[in-house]
Amino acid sequence: MDLRDLQYFEVMAELEHMGRAAERLHRTQPALTSCVRRLEEACGAALFEKTGRGIRLTAAGHALRRWAQRTRLDVESARREIGDIGRGLVGHVKLGIVPTAAQFLLPPVARDLIAEAPDVTLRTHVALVDALTPLLRAGDIDLMVGTEGAREPGFTSQLLAEDTIVVAAHAGHPLFDKPRPALKDLAPWRWVLQTPGAPTRDWLDQTFDRHNLPRPVVQVESTMLLMLPTLIGETGLLSFISRLHLQAGRSGAGLREVAIPAATMRRRLVVTWRDSGYVSPAAQRLIALLARHAGHENLG
Repeated sequence: MDLRDLQYFEVMAELEHMGRAAERLHRTQPALTSCVRRLEEACGAALFEKTGRGIRLTAAGHALRRWAQRTRLDVESARREIGDIGRGLVGHVKLGIVPTAAQFLLPPVARDLIAEAPDVTLRTHVALVDALTPLLRAGDIDLMVGTEGAREPGFTSQLLAEDTIVVAAHAGHPLFDKPRPALKDLAPWRWVLQTPGAPTRDWLDQTFDRHNLPRPVVQVESTMLLMLPTLIGETGLLSFISRLHLQAGRSGAGLREVAIPAATMRRRLVVTWRDSGYVSPAAQRLIALLARHAGHENLG
């Protein structure tokens, strides 16, 4: 099979339309039809079937798409590895990172990486793990820093640190008048939280469910995790955030932890890469710096 045919095939499989694929690739539709014919002859099976005005993959097409993607990533990895031989810490690293790590861990890591390797360029993509994982699988990012979830085949992870998520409130909140507040004491108060589906939000909701208590009454929902400390301070609402925000000199310096063991969530922060992907010397150094600074941050 020709690598270019596989490249064109991936685009056709993504767009499910010959005309749009031809426009993106700057090729004619007959040229793409010939490409499909060559691949089908090599595979001995039909790869597409017509559907309305478009096309869709057959079972054989889905199988070839997986192998085409793997081949493309292997070729890209080989090109990068060969190019890096003898060049040292140079090149481009694409990093996906969750918001808390982006706020507290990325700045000192980037500072040290630039100081050690000024010829390395770094592109970051800040999002939750659910959004980053497909990017890592597709090769759109080289490394992912996020919270550990279910282990996926084809990925390798290295533990960086543990993070602790706690109930937080403005330092003047009436809850602090109680010597030992319990989970049930949170019920009368309103909250600012991430939207349902975010891991910390779901964990908190399920904690109240397990204790047969009504779920938190959310007055403000935000997909912007980094906004939560400011919203807590300005509104007087409760929230559920990393303990890092409560450290002196941080964004939540005016906030305090409402110490309730039943509402304390511990999560593991890991850096992950593809087993079959090439981890360049620059990416390896970035992993080492992430591990060093995660330890310094005392995320637990």
